[in-house]
Amino acid sequence: MSKSLSEQSVDKDPFIQFDRWYKEHLSLVTTYPDSVSLGTASADGTISVRTVLLKEADSRGFVFFTNYNSKKGRQLIENPNAAMLFYWPESSRQVRIEGGVEKISDKESESYFSSRPRENQISAWTSIQSTVISGRDHLDGQFEFYTTKFKGKSIPKPPHWGGFRIIPELFEFWQEGKHRLHDRIIYSLSLNTWKIERLAP
Repeated sequence: MSKSLSEQSVDKDPFIQFDRWYKEHLSLVTTYPDSVSLGTASADGTISVRTVLLKEADSRGFVFFTNYNSKKGRQLIENPNAAMLFYWPESSRQVRIEGGVEKISDKESESYFSSRPRENQISAWTSIQSTVISGRDHLDGQFEFYTTKFKGKSIPKPPHWGGFRIIPELFEFWQEGKHRLHDRIIYSLSLNTWKIERLAP
């Protein structure tokens, strides 16, 4: 188990603290180390949670990509607030993040899209994400259609596909403790300053 986590031991900047923990996590996990649970809500407050892949994390926020017309995409557009939960059992740690959401620029989305494997680019055109389809045959047929359509050509980013960035207003760093007396250090943003406090487990 990791050494005790305290208000004094964490970095004053939560982005630096996250980067420190995330690099340690990446050194321990090889299967989808970038997976994170994403919580969104519709305008009426209906909540949904699913797993996405974190593709960028820096002082501007946390970026993932999706179909803008998917359920999460629609919810993020009508209610631009979200939460992320990173659960890392290998190190007995969790990180929670809450904040507002913005679309990243088309230029940034196009840059990432062009780096994806060709088959994944075709999948972005194939799937009308979150809609009901008649069966697997429909999906496979669409994949073949777009494979043929783009044969011998570069594949453009679909207009309905791109990235969102969560801009944190709250971080919680959780570390397992003995007798379920876990360490919980929270950063809350007020007037552009991060306040660091401890929460009861």
